[in-house]
Amino acid sequence: MNDREEYIKQLEAIISKFLEPLKGIPYPIAIKALTGCEVLHFYLSNEDNQKLLEHLKTAAQMAGDEAYKQGIFTRRPNEAGNHIEPFVISALRKVGLKADKPRTKSRKIKVAGYPDIEVIDKQGRIIYLDCKTYNTATKNQSFRTFYFSPSKDPKITKDAFHLLLSFELTREERKGQMAFVPISWQLYTLEKLKVQVKHEFNASNKDLYKPEFLLARGRIK
Repeated sequence: MNDREEYIKQLEAIISKFLEPLKGIPYPIAIKALTGCEVLHFYLSNEDNQKLLEHLKTAAQMAGDEAYKQGIFTRRPNEAGNHIEPFVISALRKVGLKADKPRTKSRKIKVAGYPDIEVIDKQGRIIYLDCKTYNTATKNQSFRTFYFSPSKDPKITKDAFHLLLSFELTREERKGQMAFVPISWQLYTLEKLKVQVKHEFNASNKDLYKPEFLLARGRIK
């Protein structure tokens, strides 16, 4: 093996190692690195936190009850997460909390991306709340369901509690059609969550569709 072949072999080994997922990263560290904001610990011994938890529990039940009554019409249970957000926002407001889509660092409202909802409690504290839905069979599967990406204009702009509200779904008939309906809810705190970073190679359409790459073409009537 000559020097060039040895160099290529070493380079391939280095790239292979680089592409291995980085696992076990504490979620608060990831958020701090990406946004500069702290993930606050939700201490259950704190009296204000206890009051906030009661409001959140009431809102979760109200949102679930209303979504059960109306039904969520979508093809897959994980897609129902977006559809359940309005129920959650409405319920949070009814229990006396301020709730809306988060504004980014530039004060824009961005629908896509983490987190789904920004909540402000009666003490003026910030809670970032993400909504998820699942069916019973998929709860313990290892598919990626929670993720966030670096952004120049992040939705996380303040030190806050980070919570996850999930709804278990089944299917029932509503308005003559099959719909997803929640049958339980769970509220989680994320400050002890461990996350991973998975690297990938990617290319844009501009990169892909270059004339020098073209082998053949045709038209379809």
